[in-house]
Amino acid sequence: MPRIALIALLSWLTLCAVAQQPSPPLNPELVAIKWPASWIASPTAPPKAAGVFYFRRTLTLDTVPAHYWVHVSADNRFLLHVNGKYAAEGPARGDLFHWRFETVDLAPLLHPGENVLAAIVWNFGELAPIAQMSNRTGFLMQGDTAAEAAVNTGPSDTNEGWRVREEPGRAPIGRSGARGYYAAGPAEKIDGRVLDWSWDQPGANTGADTSGWEAPRIVGHAATREAQDADNNWELVEDQLPPMEHRQISAGALVRAEGNSSAATFPASPLEIPANSHVALLLDTRQLQTAYPELTVSGGKDAVVRLTYSEALYDANGSKGNRNEIEGRHIEGITDEFISGGGDPRTFQPLWWRTWRYLQLDITTKDTPIRLDALTAWFSAYPFDARAAIDGDIPDLSALWQTGWRTARLCAHETYMDAPYWEQLQYVGDTRIQALISYAMTGDSRLARQAIANIDDSRVPEGLTQSRYPSSLPQFIPPFSLLWVNMLHDYWIYVDDLPFVEETLPHTRTVLDWFAAHLRPDGLLGNVKWWEFADWTAGYPGGSPPEDLDGGSSFLTLQFIEALHDAAELESRYGSRERAAQYQNIIRRAAQALNQQNWDPKYLLYADTPAKKTYSQQANILAVWFDVAPREQQQAILKRLFASKEHEAATFDGAPVPPMSAPSYYFRFYLTRALEHAGLADLYLSQLEPWRNMLRLGLSTWAEQPEPTRSDCHAWSASPNYDLLTVVAGIRPGSPGFKTVRIEPHLGELHQLDASMPHAGGLIHIAYKLDGAHWTATVTLPAELSGELVWKDHSYPVHPGKQTLSLP
Repeated sequence: MPRIALIALLSWLTLCAVAQQPSPPLNPELVAIKWPASWIASPTAPPKAAGVFYFRRTLTLDTVPAHYWVHVSADNRFLLHVNGKYAAEGPARGDLFHWRFETVDLAPLLHPGENVLAAIVWNFGELAPIAQMSNRTGFLMQGDTAAEAAVNTGPSDTNEGWRVREEPGRAPIGRSGARGYYAAGPAEKIDGRVLDWSWDQPGANTGADTSGWEAPRIVGHAATREAQDADNNWELVEDQLPPMEHRQISAGALVRAEGNSSAATFPASPLEIPANSHVALLLDTRQLQTAYPELTVSGGKDAVVRLTYSEALYDANGSKGNRNEIEGRHIEGITDEFISGGGDPRTFQPLWWRTWRYLQLDITTKDTPIRLDALTAWFSAYPFDARAAIDGDIPDLSALWQTGWRTARLCAHETYMDAPYWEQLQYVGDTRIQALISYAMTGDSRLARQAIANIDDSRVPEGLTQSRYPSSLPQFIPPFSLLWVNMLHDYWIYVDDLPFVEETLPHTRTVLDWFAAHLRPDGLLGNVKWWEFADWTAGYPGGSPPEDLDGGSSFLTLQFIEALHDAAELESRYGSRERAAQYQNIIRRAAQALNQQNWDPKYLLYADTPAKKTYSQQANILAVWFDVAPREQQQAILKRLFASKEHEAATFDGAPVPPMSAPSYYFRFYLTRALEHAGLADLYLSQLEPWRNMLRLGLSTWAEQPEPTRSDCHAWSASPNYDLLTVVAGIRPGSPGFKTVRIEPHLGELHQLDASMPHAGGLIHIAYKLDGAHWTATVTLPAELSGELVWKDHSYPVHPGKQTLSLP
């Protein structure tokens, strides 16, 4: 979430703790009704145009209460200060039918006498990120009870009422500079010559300084979702997520300076830049980060400072190459522009966080010198606490583990995101893997729960979910609707939250009914239209698997089978047993059709379609995992995949293997599931070479796809963290809601491994050690958690506390 400049370091260190306080339940009198407060806006600005606005009022108190709870929202977003200090920000993204508000306790920031409440609210209009949905510019504050009603936005006949003014010194300036598809927010221009530096300070709209402050326009009564006859489009729901993490980090170390020979110590010490000069400073953080850059300058009236952010540097041919190399390379990316007003030190910061490993400052001075007093950054991401751990004799284990977790963290904010630099959109394909990583690494399911709800909210009358949500630009990838069904099943397995599962289960039926209506008479899927994305691979044009004129795709039919399987298990327990039986019947018919029409006896593999013109690892991986392939053939199929080549024929065990589309980083998650299902999971550690190759290229997060890649940080590539815990260490739920544990390791050529996974009751810890020809496993379970350890098809009971097992 955004923070603005003008915030002193001490304020942040003191007040971040305020934002982290848990909020109380919403006052029941504010549920499903119109609120006393109203949405307010500038009386003169166009309602949907880009603009930045300040809203402020005073609040006079005789004494400060123990708590002063308020509910705050805005469109697009807000940053709230109390007495010049940070209080809150938001709202977390949603759609108009689920517009979130934040609940904040202002009491720690209040004092007896006159207090100043001030918010900066912005709407980036047509330049807003694709993930940002919007009605019109507006701001809202509602006291939780009558005791806090004095701060309600709306009509006021007192001098303490809310006032508004537009900020002329801030504006979005587009998305130019990014090399490739870019859907995140715009760069910003901040003109310190006209910026209102006192918007949150006492006296800013009183006495002689009243220029530009106006009584706001009321644009509708606030109302929570399901209120009767609300007169605006914002249906309010409370944000259930914790505040995003904010901590100070380095903006980077100087690695190249042009135009100033004394820059070597910046930013550790200030840097003076002479008048009428140009200086370029390149900084490297050594690892990608998502943060708010914060630059403090003094003097230098009319000087222009441009900040360019990039995941990597580019050579003259536009290639990234080794991410650590600097010589002969240049920066490209989104660029913010700050203009100095001269005089006293001023701190600049964009309204939204940026993503960078490399940050370049280009400073052009005019008639007076400028002093760069300080450059720092404030890390921002969802406040995950990585409680899982792993150690063992796996080559490069620490680098693989830390890089994977960094990737997952930077792709998790108030929603999961596919890529923090390029799109910042919550795609279902990425999000399923991200959620599983969150369960295994942290035990925190709140972001995953909200993701499942967000995607559910995107369903359209045809029954499908959208492929990414929230999103102001609709996009449909029907296979991702199936993955959303799988996400609900995953949640059920890992999280003890049956009411949410039961509430959501009926909504999965519209998705599955839509696909069932697209079945051919033979049981295979016909053409499903929209974007049938499956994987980025050579044999799938535009990411879509091959189809005959009337469909018949092995991949799409198999993905439908997976969703039907998961839904049938849920329906049989909590829904309609009749539906569960119908789903099982569709599975049987589809599997029969695949084996009769798409199985190729020449290659002993599944073709992509009945025409048997192309073959892919993806389709065969799914056929193995879902038991469409007979059990006795599954290992041989996977070994043929390993022998295959993407652009030419190969052989396996003396028999021909056709050219086959290879799985991407993303789809290797599903390859791992198939290996485990077929009893080949001891081969998993040999499948990590693609990630080691990324380490050799100097990446600090996992890329979207092999070189050349657009995105250096892509959530769907982070599956090894999940696999190392659940496949290699073998820790996973033994029953829904993680009520029991099942431990089934696949240690391959290892000699020792130590791993921990969080559980609602505490940490699950297991240590394996090879002693000669025998293994010992020391298992420690939280109180009230029991289960089994499975080793070579033999089950050993495990119980709360510590126990050591000797394994043959």
